[in-house]
Amino acid sequence: MKHCRTWEVYIFSPFLRIWHWIMAAALLMLFLTGRYIGNPFFLGSVGVEPTFAVGNLMSMETIRFWHFVWAYILTVSFILRIYGWIRYKGDRLLPRFWTRLFWKGVVDDALHYHFFRLYHPPVLRNSTARLAYLGAYLVIFSMIATGFAMYSMIHPSSIMAKIFSPIISLLGNEHRVHLFHNYLAWFFPIFLTIHTYFAYRADMMQGSGEVSSIFSGIKFLHGEAEDWKDIK
Repeated sequence: MKHCRTWEVYIFSPFLRIWHWIMAAALLMLFLTGRYIGNPFFLGSVGVEPTFAVGNLMSMETIRFWHFVWAYILTVSFILRIYGWIRYKGDRLLPRFWTRLFWKGVVDDALHYHFFRLYHPPVLRNSTARLAYLGAYLVIFSMIATGFAMYSMIHPSSIMAKIFSPIISLLGNEHRVHLFHNYLAWFFPIFLTIHTYFAYRADMMQGSGEVSSIFSGIKFLHGEAEDWKDIK
């Protein structure tokens, strides 16, 4: 750490930063192609022939293909994220429910986010953000699992089908898995909106470099972080 007017802290590894942008692209493409698969539409004026979609690369076969391609990209990037979590301490900033500092942070965040307190104690990652990211990882894992459960049913006797069939049994049937997968997908545009707002908010109010840190890995803190021990 280097101290001048602020603490410059290198937190996020290249694995996390690369994962972040690959994941962002994958989730965007999966959401868009998933919306089309669930409710197909044709690009053009009302009353066009169904062949319009095929002629303009919007056939269901094409869209499903790209949905599956991005699903594999998402899965690989998620594995990359797990590797970074194992390898780098700065990539492990998830909730520590058993610590007093975490619950103190929940209160500090609530006061700060509701503008009852303009000053926020310097932290590597606040408690609310830790909870949000944990939730995002669980949703991503659920989307991957339910997605492959549906995908594996193309060949019900395959090894993949045997691995993921318990998910179908757990939720009752393939239709329920489809609905669960579909509704869960709406988490991501909501998360993206809130995530973007709070990242820019942190930069505007605290000058923490929250946005630039996802490119450089470095955050700027006005004082030593309360959760500094998490990366020591």
